[in-house]
Amino acid sequence: MADDDLWERNAEWWQDGFTEGADPEYEEQILPLARECIAGATRVLDVGTGEGQIARLAVRDGASLVVGIDPTRAQLRAARARGGGAAYVRGGADALPFPDASFDAVVVCLVFEHVLDHESAIAEVARVLEPGGRFVFFLNHPLLQAPNSGWIIDHLLDEQYWRIGAYLAEDVAMEELAPGVSLPFVHRPLSRYVNAMASHGLLVERMDEPVPPEGFLARAQEYRDAAMIPRLLLLVARKHT
Repeated sequence: MADDDLWERNAEWWQDGFTEGADPEYEEQILPLARECIAGATRVLDVGTGEGQIARLAVRDGASLVVGIDPTRAQLRAARARGGGAAYVRGGADALPFPDASFDAVVVCLVFEHVLDHESAIAEVARVLEPGGRFVFFLNHPLLQAPNSGWIIDHLLDEQYWRIGAYLAEDVAMEELAPGVSLPFVHRPLSRYVNAMASHGLLVERMDEPVPPEGFLARAQEYRDAAMIPRLLLLVARKHT
């Protein structure tokens, strides 16, 4: 089955589990950070918008032009049905259908883990940003995505720790996220992103690795035990000429 078909088939799973207040990581952490990082922006592009929750947030916070782009038809149908004032376009991150310097902020939230050609996508982000514009970039922390990494409970030694796998290797793997829901994830080291950004004039001004929010930690003791392992990475870059 093609990746596009997988995303179409699993769109409702995403909408039910991660939007409209269902997910504490979005509600308590990602959305507040996004609001903080795009504050004052007037023309916002949300790449990989899904059903549009960050796009709607940008509209509520006063942006005069907000566009969400996503390749998944089922997500865009839900985004349009939920309204909120943003415009929605079907397309991919590596070929954004907008003129140069169209936006003063671009948000990409938990998307590039599923993009095979990150360099072309970052080049496109830089192209559509005006000079001085902000790139707000959320990733599942690459530490978590490294092949064969994971939380280890060693009963023999009575230890718990996070095992880091082959961090420097690029890898594409199918991950089972729920019964019957498997999606492709791309792991690449953080340096691949930062160097691609720098080569297109996107210079990092802020980096956060926040502790998972309380609503997530409360779901299971094993999550609380691993609270010092970062799940989320946030980079905020500025476009320099």
